Amino acid sequence: MKPTFLKHEKPLLTAMLQSSSLETLSRRIKLALEQGAEAFGLQTESLLLEDQTPEVYRQLFDQMDGKPIYVTHYRMGGVRKKTDDQIARELVLLAKTGATLCDVMGDLFCPHPEEMTDDPVAIEKQMALIKELHEAGAEVLMSAHIRKFLPAERVLEMALEQQRRGADIVKIVVAAENMAQQMENLRIATLLKETLQVPYLFLCVGECGILRRIGGVLGCCMYLCVSERDKESPGVQPLLRQLKPIRDNMEW
Repeated sequence: MKPTFLKHEKPLLTAMLQSSSLETLSRRIKLALEQGAEAFGLQTESLLLEDQTPEVYRQLFDQMDGKPIYVTHYRMGGVRKKTDDQIARELVLLAKTGATLCDVMGDLFCPHPEEMTDDPVAIEKQMALIKELHEAGAEVLMSAHIRKFLPAERVLEMALEQQRRGADIVKIVVAAENMAQQMENLRIATLLKETLQVPYLFLCVGECGILRRIGGVLGCCMYLCVSERDKESPGVQPLLRQLKPIRDNMEW
């Protein structure tokens, strides 16, 4: 059966991979498999430009033991030298190379402070890209990294718009700097579950980040985590070995 990020009984433990070293990535893949990773997330923008090739992608994908593979190609690292049209073509290449789930930024083709463009031309191009990714056999996640607290109405508006554009999975990253904001984010997570017709990933940065550890109970379709930490691994993502017991011991 083809790997998928959709319709799993429990939120997938997805080991995120971010490094410019292929040796480091291989080590982290092996470590994540030993720790119980159920899926992988390769942040291809962290690779050196000369390593952003189908051959390298296949080499890394082949090490992932047939698990579902989520890929990003964000505007950072070596990707800063690429246009948004080049980023879009790279996503199609990744889909054809074997990626399961491709991340389309919500402001692709027209950068926006909240990573959700309202430019009609850009939106049409996004929808055409999503159609092309689907035709290439990939699932599509649309992401918006706001990294600030947003009221429920705005989060729901953005999530519904991502769904309308054709995303199979909605992804929104906000922030919580105090307990009141954290409690509201937990409420928003349940609202997303009640409102959306597609799976979602609602994440939080800032001082209060419990959502990354219990989001699955509230409806998030996966957990993003890391097998180890160093200067290239985001500290905001929980360690897989610490997150797995939390996920496994929840009632589903």
